[in-house]
Amino acid sequence: MLSVALRTLRTRWVTFVGSFVALSLGVALLAVMGLALASSLDAPDRQPERFAAAPVVVRGQDTLSVPTPIGARTQKLAHPRAVPEETVAGLRRLGMVVADRSFTVRATTVRATKGPGDLVGHPWSTAAFAPYEIDGGRAPRAAGEVVVTGGWARPGERVETDRGTVTVVGTVASRGFEDAVFYTDARAAELSPKSTQLVVKADAAKVRAAVAGRDVQVLTGIDRRLADADPDRDSEALTAMNAMFGTAGAVTAFVSVFVVASTFAFAVAQRRREFGLLRTAGATPGQVRRMVFAEALVVGVAASAAGCVLGAYGAPKLAAWVVDGGLAPSWFTIGDHTWPYHMAFWTGLLVALLGVIAASWRAGRTGPTQALREASVDTEAMTRGRWLFGAGLLLTAAVTLGLALVSDPGELLHRKTYVSRPMLLITAIALLAPILMRPLTRLIAWLPAQLPGAGGMLVRENAAAGIRRTAAIAAPVLVTVALAGSLLGATATLNEAKATETREQTAASFVVTPAGDAGFDAATVHKLKAVKGAVVSATSSSAVYVLEDGVALIRSEARAAETGPLAATVHLPLASGKVSDLDDDSIIVNEEWEKHTVGQSVDVWLGDGTKKSLRVAAVMTTGTGNNGAYVTPANAPGASVDRVDVALSEGADPAAVAAALTKAGGHVFTKDQWVQASYPETNRTTRYGFILVLGIALLYTGISLANTMVMATSDRVRDLAVLRLAGATQWQVLRLVAGEALMVVVAGGVLGLLVASLNLAGMWSALGLLSVWSPVEMPWAELGATVGGCAVLAVVFSVAPAGLAMRRRAVELAGVRE
Repeated sequence: MLSVALRTLRTRWVTFVGSFVALSLGVALLAVMGLALASSLDAPDRQPERFAAAPVVVRGQDTLSVPTPIGARTQKLAHPRAVPEETVAGLRRLGMVVADRSFTVRATTVRATKGPGDLVGHPWSTAAFAPYEIDGGRAPRAAGEVVVTGGWARPGERVETDRGTVTVVGTVASRGFEDAVFYTDARAAELSPKSTQLVVKADAAKVRAAVAGRDVQVLTGIDRRLADADPDRDSEALTAMNAMFGTAGAVTAFVSVFVVASTFAFAVAQRRREFGLLRTAGATPGQVRRMVFAEALVVGVAASAAGCVLGAYGAPKLAAWVVDGGLAPSWFTIGDHTWPYHMAFWTGLLVALLGVIAASWRAGRTGPTQALREASVDTEAMTRGRWLFGAGLLLTAAVTLGLALVSDPGELLHRKTYVSRPMLLITAIALLAPILMRPLTRLIAWLPAQLPGAGGMLVRENAAAGIRRTAAIAAPVLVTVALAGSLLGATATLNEAKATETREQTAASFVVTPAGDAGFDAATVHKLKAVKGAVVSATSSSAVYVLEDGVALIRSEARAAETGPLAATVHLPLASGKVSDLDDDSIIVNEEWEKHTVGQSVDVWLGDGTKKSLRVAAVMTTGTGNNGAYVTPANAPGASVDRVDVALSEGADPAAVAAALTKAGGHVFTKDQWVQASYPETNRTTRYGFILVLGIALLYTGISLANTMVMATSDRVRDLAVLRLAGATQWQVLRLVAGEALMVVVAGGVLGLLVASLNLAGMWSALGLLSVWSPVEMPWAELGATVGGCAVLAVVFSVAPAGLAMRRRAVELAGVRE
């Protein structure tokens, strides 16, 4: 049978080319994702930047470490501590000590905005530790003088910033990791009084001995990178990439396996007449199955090898894309890894073989007469296995959704959940597609069938008769629409839910935010509180830490506020308790906390690492997970005021209050403006991840759709010839082919929309159980574009091969024997 299989490969080349294309692209995608993931898992540590030339860096306590039965649990402190003064005094006896400070500076002049946006301010004495060297002008000597990096301003220029107008007196060459503005040490201390780290020009061993037993870190060698701004950005970026490539790889594997298995099964189903003839000629069921497996083996090996070659070419392109998009460090490249090729190759070959199992088993099991009778019309499109797996997956999706809603509805709001759940439903609906397609296509074609002429009726009957062909063509559309609707709809629905929370919780008439990132100074807060007719609630961002189950150190975002003004400006979603009960010995928590009963005592660590026992004054609903906790300012040491909510006292003039707030300082928003300004946006990593996932899905399924259309149309040459002999013109036949393609795309789009709707309905139910009632956001524009693109591909790649085939005489086409 191997020789028969090889001859079949030569004579039915269109079908096998289609299978080859689908499989090679799937293997290529798997190889690309595997190579990217492997490279992101094996990356070097970043070297020191700002302190590359510093002998020793001493940092205050910036990490909370809590011992547990399974080892110490650690978290970054929200408010790192400064190095104690007595420690600094001891270090000065060893050598020169330079205090480091970093703070945001925003340039507001026209020339400055053409250069860098946000700048970073430092004391000039720290420039030598990078090292920076003057390449123009001189060092700063007065409070209004600065030295800048990057060449965006020249010596002698005056620059307006949010820290005041300064004169550029010198420039230093940029080192690539920051756009710095260097002030005199005295001026830097005024702008940023708190210093959490310092450089010591002394022997490292002597420094360690001097600070032994104190809560400080001594950094030397490569550890000096921990003193850089955001030292974990590379590891965080790589972790984010791991998650992104892992998600994209999982979706890619699902899409490619789904499409490849569907394509191979369709290719085998197309050949029932051929199998019937072989059975009539005396071939045994085993011989038919072995022939099909031999063909799949030949195609699978060749396509998988080609896919690995394509993957080796595509992986560097993906690495360059994530670097250009700022998702990966500039040094990120594809490494020399081999396991992704093995994984992609053997997965592709396995999928090729598995894709023909069900169809080949059925082809070999039927008798010769029955096989020939089934060659014209699909009378039994659903096998027992398809019924079993389809119904089982659908039941699994329903049961897991119900269990999640009952036990932990918040789990359905997590990205890993709303990314993976659609795959279960897509597979279930695709397996059940043959029983859904016949009534669906009849419904879609009902109106066209009522129009004059036989075109609409033929479209309806052809789709109903060739239900396997219809389901195979609709499968790529189903996958693309379902993924686009589920992923984009989930993020849009979740963002709208968060905006709804903000809208419902904001009771203030105005919200004032600082001009910079450092928060309001005490003088500005005093001015805001003095505004006539305003009830001012000044709040600070902080954090609290709690040990749950004795082993998990959980960080919870917290806001520090005075109780009276807080109750007047915010509507907290309380499940129990009262806001007015909040005091310096209590805390407001949400229902996610292990201890969330009013009156209970809970041990927490404050933002600076101080341990304290607080009483639960009130409990908020969980919501979307951003309700956090509330404490008083006394329990947020080191936190600066970064938001001021303002309610109007009785009889106050809103316009006058707004004008007075603006004069006092900061950006003033009305409630509606604040809701709009704080509308959540999907973070860049998630957004790029979805672009990657959906881009791959759209590209791959688009090619697969075109591929399947060519396969399907080439198999119907005799049917089209019979229509020509019955009196149909060439244009009537092409319109019929185009109409069938459009109808199948619409049917696939409807099934994809059904999957997306079911997934979003589950998320909406979870939000309701979490006390957030907001509408479901369906990405109609993106879905319309997706279906439109699929429709164009389907029409082009069905009409084109049909038109080419009909260039021959209809009598010749009708006489072709397979």
